[in-house]
Amino acid sequence: MPIYEYRCAACRKYAQIFARSIVGYVEPPCPHCGEQRLRKLISKFAFTRSLDSKLDDLADPSNFSHLNENDPRSVARWARRMGDSMGEDMGDDFDDMIDRMEAGEMPEGGEGEGDLAGLGGEDGDD
Repeated sequence: MPIYEYRCAACRKYAQIFARSIVGYVEPPCPHCGEQRLRKLISKFAFTRSLDSKLDDLADPSNFSHLNENDPRSVARWARRMGDSMGEDMGDDFDDMIDRMEAGEMPEGGEGEGDLAGLGGEDGDD
């Protein structure tokens, strides 16, 4: 059951139209203005990757080549790339920490004192 995407020739608005079946599908009128001249668009698509594949990419040494662990902005860029590559929302605490680091603030605590993001439990546990 596909969802087709169109742009109306008359009102220029975008429309997504759900088709219950591709057999006998008749292109509908624009849901905004009723015009029959809709232009079918090529839809975006996504593919899912396994967790193992994502973790393999994260472990690639080239991901660390430009990382300066003493520069909070460098660490923030790296952490944001890693978070984005996981394809999941890392949460508001993660985003807040990255924003502070991009402003030049290094997270509290040194080596061995909790996790980098400060997102673990009281003892650094998840």
